[in-house]
This record gives sequence, C-alpha cells and structure tokens, in this order.
Amino acid sequence: MKEILYAFGAALVVALLIGPILIPVLYKWKFGQFVRSDGPKRHLRKAGTPTMGGLMFLAGAVAGALFFGEKTGRVLLVVGTTLAFGVIGFIDDYIKVVLKRPLGLRAREKLAGQFGVAILATLIAVFALGRGTDFIVPFTGDKLAPGPVFYLFFSALVMVGTANAVNITDGLDGLAAGSMAISASVFVLISLMMGEPVNEVAVFAAALAGGCLGFLRYNVHPAKVFMGDTGSLALGGALASLAMITRTELFLPFIGILYVTETLSVIIQVISFKLTGKRVFRMSPLHHHFELAGWSERKVVRVFWLISLGGALTGVLGLYNIG
Repeated sequence: MKEILYAFGAALVVALLIGPILIPVLYKWKFGQFVRSDGPKRHLRKAGTPTMGGLMFLAGAVAGALFFGEKTGRVLLVVGTTLAFGVIGFIDDYIKVVLKRPLGLRAREKLAGQFGVAILATLIAVFALGRGTDFIVPFTGDKLAPGPVFYLFFSALVMVGTANAVNITDGLDGLAAGSMAISASVFVLISLMMGEPVNEVAVFAAALAGGCLGFLRYNVHPAKVFMGDTGSLALGGALASLAMITRTELFLPFIGILYVTETLSVIIQVISFKLTGKRVFRMSPLHHHFELAGWSERKVVRVFWLISLGGALTGVLGLYNIG
C-alpha cells in the first residue's frame, strides 16, 4: 500500500513541478490551441492557450509507476500502451499547432496507428503474459472466455473506442483530467480487489491519478494549458489497458460513463442530422449542449465530475461477488 501512496504523491509532485517549466516553453514555441469558430463563443478567448500539456501528467505517471512499482510485464505493457497512444496524440498535436493543419492526422492514419497499438498490446497480454481471453461480467461474477480471434477484435475495439471517447470528452477546462483522476483511482481499488498478479498495476493507476490531479492545478478554468491529443489519447489508452489487464472491459461503460455519454451524444447528433436534418442537442459533444443552455463552464465540469464518480462507484459495486 505504501508504494501506491508514494507513486500517487510522486506523480502529483512531478506534474506540479513540470508545469512552470513546460508552460512557458510551449508559449515560446507557439504551441497554441486552435479553437473552432462554430463552437461556444466564450471559447474563442482560449485560442493560443498552450497545448500538449499532457506531457506533464505522463511524465509524472511513468516516473511514479516505474520508480515505486514492480517493473513486471503487466506494468510495462500498461505503461508502454499509454505512451504509444500518447505518441500518436503528440504527432496529431504537432501537425495541428506546428504545421498549421487544424485537423491534424487524417482519420484513417490515426485509426491505423491506434488499432496497431491495440492489437499489439492485446497479443502481448494474451500470449506473452498469460492473460488469456476471458473477461468478467459485471454484477454476476461470471466469466466469458471467447476464442482468441474474437477477443483480439473485441479488445482492440474497446481500446481504440476508449481512447477516442476520452479525446471527445476533453473539451472543457479540467473535464477530462478530473474525470480520469476518478477513473484511475477506481482502478487502484479494482486491481487490489483482483489480487495477484493483477494488483501489480495498482501502482500505475495511482500514479496516473496523481499526475492528473497535478495537471489540474494548471488546467482548471481558466486553463493555463491544455492536455491536447497527447494527453487525451494517452489517458484513453491507459484506461483501456488497465481494464484489459484486470479483465474488466465490460465495466468500462460504468467506470467511463462520462466518456460513453459524450461519445453517444456525438453519434446521436450526426445520425439525427443526416436522417432528418435536425439536431437533438444544441451542440455536441454533450458538454457544449449545456454550455449553450446557459450553464457556466465550471458548473458543467463539476456536474460531469459527479456523474463520472457515480459511474465509477457503480463499476466497483459490479465486482461485489467476484470469486
């Protein structure tokens, strides 16, 4: 338990210390965020705010996990998957802010990289680390054990979907970082509840939570820095890989209820507009709908944090009778 606390504290401190160093550098290099003109008008003032700040909590999480945790195959796989998704996000951010291509990587390029990482991570977990292909059904304790081909497809889809869902959620100051601090903290509990050898990744989950909280010091409204795709894709990859290692992929709709809801709002909006020419929401993702309804940015973020907390606790309850 002390290693978990040390990793949490170390990641928190590292993120806090990196902020005053990294943010001025990002300003100097003009790594400023592009803001869509068709979004909420109050967001236009955020144009030019430095992005790629996800490097702060990534540095903290990796340092805390590797310094205080065991460097086992499971831990290294989760860390490596997180960083690989972060690299894809970094390339996307670089294209946006340095090469001045607002859309960044093309969708097919981004998805190809994400699926490549997800498939490789799953193959390593199943065949090199002995993870198998089973996963737990929430609230029953039952386990499903599909064949390797189905599980490979399922795991890759979950990982890519989770990464992009977190990316969609990252649209308000502090929203993604705060909700991920909650989700990562829950995976500390889940890892410990699952016992050996899965509990090895609890230290990384704690470090991830600490890094996100340290980053929030600079990311809450009004944000001094944004995490960018560098951070949001890495966080999604981290969350999905933690679920894969702990066999709790089916718990992600609860633990990540906020990310699921935000993504569904986009899907519903697109389908409705294409079929009927009408929009269900004032704007998607859902957090923008409430902004345009008159909620302050702080209110939206706090309410959504509570939703995230409720979903995360529901996910933990889903493990109550695990054998």
